[in-house]
Amino acid sequence: MALERKSTDRAGAMTEAGGVRRDVLRLALPATGEQLLGLMVGIVDTFLVGHLGATSLAAVGLAYQWIFLATTLFGSIATGSTALIARFIGARESEQANQVLRQSVLLGALIGLVTGVLAFALARPAVTLLGARDDVAGLSTTYLQIAACSLFLATLMYIGNACLRGAGDTRTPLYVMLVVNVLNIAVAWVAINGLLGVPRLGVAGSALGAAVAQSAGGLIVIAVLLRGKGALRLRLARLRPDWDLIRRLLRVGLPTGVEQVLFRTGNMAYVSVLASLGVAAYAANQVAINGWSLSFMPGFGFAVAATTLVGQALGAREPDVAQQRGYTAYKMGAALMAAIGVLFVLFPSHIMAFFTNDGEVIALGSLPLRIVGLFQPILAASMIFAGALRGAGDTRYPMLITAGCIWLVRLPLAYLFAVGLGWGLAGAWTAMSIDLTVRGTLNLLRFRSGGWKTITV
Repeated sequence: MALERKSTDRAGAMTEAGGVRRDVLRLALPATGEQLLGLMVGIVDTFLVGHLGATSLAAVGLAYQWIFLATTLFGSIATGSTALIARFIGARESEQANQVLRQSVLLGALIGLVTGVLAFALARPAVTLLGARDDVAGLSTTYLQIAACSLFLATLMYIGNACLRGAGDTRTPLYVMLVVNVLNIAVAWVAINGLLGVPRLGVAGSALGAAVAQSAGGLIVIAVLLRGKGALRLRLARLRPDWDLIRRLLRVGLPTGVEQVLFRTGNMAYVSVLASLGVAAYAANQVAINGWSLSFMPGFGFAVAATTLVGQALGAREPDVAQQRGYTAYKMGAALMAAIGVLFVLFPSHIMAFFTNDGEVIALGSLPLRIVGLFQPILAASMIFAGALRGAGDTRYPMLITAGCIWLVRLPLAYLFAVGLGWGLAGAWTAMSIDLTVRGTLNLLRFRSGGWKTITV
């Protein structure tokens, strides 16, 4: 009897573990695909612009630093939306989840409008602040101004997708990003190369493709939410501020926004170190980042799964289940990212050559890719455990970890290695890898402590 009971318990545990893995994959795979398609917008830009020369590559890279900073402002609303909606869905409180949706869209519309106007008006001084000069500054300004025109609808797309993910729907954001990519490729290809009677626009054509595509994505997401998807439905007639819920959204999401602002500003300082190494080195950095971004796909996907599943389990008052789901998401994501890291170590020059035919850029970027390939499992810990903590509403601790590491680890070490010791781009990427190691270790220790289980959102 005892043996039978042990066998039954073991079978039950294996079935439960299999169920958790299926839940993780059900959310992570579409989210990974969404991340791939989201990154493809930047990858297509780099691929098409890369064949225009190092100056064009550097111009797009500098403009993207400000676009990334703008996304952090609505990223805080997206994080709060995902966490709160996941809790309410887990607790079977769909009306509260829809109220979060309404407040998120309202805040997103305001933030998208303001950031779009500011990015357009201040484009030239913004790129000059990052060290852009002469032709690079002119091209970068043009790119940023065109991109600014799409920030309003792009904000609604990203926030709407975050709400859907909180409700456990990662497929709809995937389909939206598929449409975005098709449009981006079609418009950018025609506009950059001057096909079908369209003037040859170069860098401006790349910006136009991204702007048209993301604007269309925003319209599609709002249309889906107005029609209703699963437990979520957006009702414009009831779109008015709920200050108590807005405060809850900001309490959860604002630390993530602050985290990303501190990270982006720190990264801009890091970029200024890279820019001091010359146009070729900065162009190589931009291409290498696009290659490295291949590993972000599973990291993001499994982080999304951890955020949603941890939040829903806590909403159902099952903290131990939440912890199990977090660990399972990490193990699966780390294994996949480690496999991608092997490709970076073995074939860095092939990955670089996919994006550019500039021999100097390929040579400069290959060693950094090989270095970062060795750190993929710890990058997985940094991303996935941070996602699990955010799903629990524990957003302050990741904020402190990220801000501390970028300013106290990456920046001083990058200057020391790249400039002081003369290691160049490889030195800067070594500093970044050390930053990721510290960040991933601290996020793991925080998740293991279990203090996040009692946080109220």
